[in-house]
Amino acid sequence: MDNNKIMIVGTGNVGASIAFALVNQRTAVNEIVLTDIIAKDAEGEAMDLNDALAVAPSYVKIKNGTYKDAKDCDVVVITAGAAQKPGETRMELLKKNVNILKGMVEQIMASGFNGIFLVVTNPMDVLTYYTWKFSGLPAEKVIGSGTVLDSARLRKRLASYLNVNPKSVHAYQVGEHGDSEITLYSTADMGGQKISTMLPKETLKGISEFVRNEAYDIIEKKGSTHYGIATCVAQILNCILNDEMRVLPVSSYDAFSDTCFGWPSVVGREGVVRRLDLKISEKEGVELQKSINVLKDAISQIKY
Repeated sequence: MDNNKIMIVGTGNVGASIAFALVNQRTAVNEIVLTDIIAKDAEGEAMDLNDALAVAPSYVKIKNGTYKDAKDCDVVVITAGAAQKPGETRMELLKKNVNILKGMVEQIMASGFNGIFLVVTNPMDVLTYYTWKFSGLPAEKVIGSGTVLDSARLRKRLASYLNVNPKSVHAYQVGEHGDSEITLYSTADMGGQKISTMLPKETLKGISEFVRNEAYDIIEKKGSTHYGIATCVAQILNCILNDEMRVLPVSSYDAFSDTCFGWPSVVGREGVVRRLDLKISEKEGVELQKSINVLKDAISQIKY
C-alpha cells in the first residue's frame, strides 16, 4: 500500500500521546486518522494536533474519521478499550475488552483493510492473539507492543548502574507484558561485555523487580502511563514504515505455544519478519514457560 497512513483507534491518553509523539519527531508517517467511540474527542485531538504543524519537525496530515478510513491504511494502532472498574477482576475486564475488540476488528476488516495491526490495549498479549483470530490476517501482520516499553525501562535502569547511555545497553524483558515477564540476563550485554558479569546478582534481581513494578508506581502517582508507551509505539511504527528490519521485543504469534508474547523479533514492512532463536539459560526457560502458561490460561477462558 505504502501510503504511510496510519489509524489510531482510541484517543485517550495513550492514543493521543502516540499521535503527539509522531508529530514531534521526524517520522515516516504521512497521515494520521484518529477515531474514537466519542467522535468529538477524536475531532478535538485532531484540531489540537493540527495547531502544532506550523512549528513541528514533520508535516503530517491529521484528521478524525471512522473505521471506513482504515481501507487504505498501512497500520491500524489499537489503543481503545474499557478501563478496569473498582471491584472488577482482570478476567472480567479481559472478557469485556475481547468483545469490544471483536466489533472493532470486524468493522476495520469490512473496510477492506489489508495492513498491519499494532495492538497496545491491555491485556495486550491476549488482545493481540484475538486480533489475529478475529482479523483472519497472516500472523506476521498482527503485532502487539510487547515488552518494548519494559525493555526500554530495563535498559535505562541498567545504564544508570553501568554509567553509560541506555542506547549502549542491549537487554530484553520477554514474555507477558505484565507481572510474569522475565529479564533475559543470559543474553544481556554492554559493548560486548556480559552484564551478568558486571553487576552483582542481587543488584540484577532488584533491577528486574523495579522494571516489573515501575508501571504500578507511575499509575499510583499520576493515574496512568502514556508517554513511555507512546514513544515506543512511534518507534515500532517508524520501524515498520521504513522497513528498518530492527530487532524489537514485540508481541506476536508463537505457533509452538499457540500464544502471543513479547520476544526479540525482526520487524519491517511486512510486520514480524521472524522471531529470533535465542539460547537462554535453563532457569530463564522455566520462568518463560510460566509466563506463557499465564497467557494460555487467560486465552482459554475466553469464549466468543
